Amino acid sequence: MNTLAQTTFRAATVNDCPTAARLMQLASDGVCDYIWSLQQDEFPGLSRLEVGAKQYATAEGNYSYRSCLMAFTTDDQGQEQAQGMMMAYQISPASTESEVTSEEIPEEMLGIEVLTPYMLAQPNSWYICALAVFPQYQGQGLGTQFLALAAAQAHEQGLPHLSLLCFEQNVGALRLYQRHGFGIVDRAHVVPHPLIHHTGDILLMTKPV
Repeated sequence: MNTLAQTTFRAATVNDCPTAARLMQLASDGVCDYIWSLQQDEFPGLSRLEVGAKQYATAEGNYSYRSCLMAFTTDDQGQEQAQGMMMAYQISPASTESEVTSEEIPEEMLGIEVLTPYMLAQPNSWYICALAVFPQYQGQGLGTQFLALAAAQAHEQGLPHLSLLCFEQNVGALRLYQRHGFGIVDRAHVVPHPLIHHTGDILLMTKPV
């Protein structure tokens, strides 16, 4: 069966938040697990993944289901099966790095050393915060389709660039982005932490639209 031919892309709804959290967990290679661990005191009894789903359902800013585009296929019983997700939103023009990061990182988390590398940002760009495909649907071109949709979103917003962060050790993702014209414009050293899967550098990559 050609699964990709039956893929449907649509904006996420609040009911997609648990799935979006699982896909964000895949995309972030442990960074979201670290962030959600910092927020667990606010949600007693919830796992990190449940905290993420709760945050996406209730947040008013960019880190919510409203910024997510979902990919689905339909099984033989007519039920939707999630394939992947892209979270993307605008990074506003800013004259200093701190003005950018204060928009994209919750205020209470600014200054936390582990999170500092992920504050790299390209002002005035359409930022792909996360792109993830469940393992059983990888290798079918969904990443390429998501990137094309991101370029269309950037064009609609009148933004000149796409931007994203990628771990240099995530060679599969890095190869995908470079193949589609993204170049490295900045980097920061990853602060090691047991929940974060990679060390080395985090790369800021951009592509003209």
